[in-house]
Amino acid sequence: MWVPPEIKDPVLWHAPVRKSVACFGAVSLKTGKFIRAVSDHFNARTFEYFLKKLLRCRARGKRMVIILDNARYHHAILLIPLLKKYRHVLRLLFLPPYSPQLAPIERVWKLARRLATHNQYFATLGAMVEAAMSCLDRWRKPNCALRKLCGIN
Repeated sequence: MWVPPEIKDPVLWHAPVRKSVACFGAVSLKTGKFIRAVSDHFNARTFEYFLKKLLRCRARGKRMVIILDNARYHHAILLIPLLKKYRHVLRLLFLPPYSPQLAPIERVWKLARRLATHNQYFATLGAMVEAAMSCLDRWRKPNCALRKLCGIN
């Protein structure tokens, strides 16, 4: 945070809560289309729901490779039946530990935070979520901004 030197005692307003919302997201490296799913928390069930949503968006006859970090719920036993059922069209590719900067989606999250939440005060979690979702909604259709952000030619 930057504060002009003439301000001796800056006041930073923030809501005194530790609430959060989980948002899964993926960008098609072919089209630049952004797909997301919002939940109350990250776990194997919510991740399974997101994978099913991704599979519904898959073009017929095309395979999907999803680049993931090593979150515990990405490796959950609960996912085994789904991964076996779709093994010919869905593959999970895990990044090395401690290297989230290699995932293209991390650039999307960084831009979304900057556009939706930086230098703003949100009195409620709902207000912050609304701002973030309106930013993400702009990327629902394939677009060149996400293609460029993810390094797609």
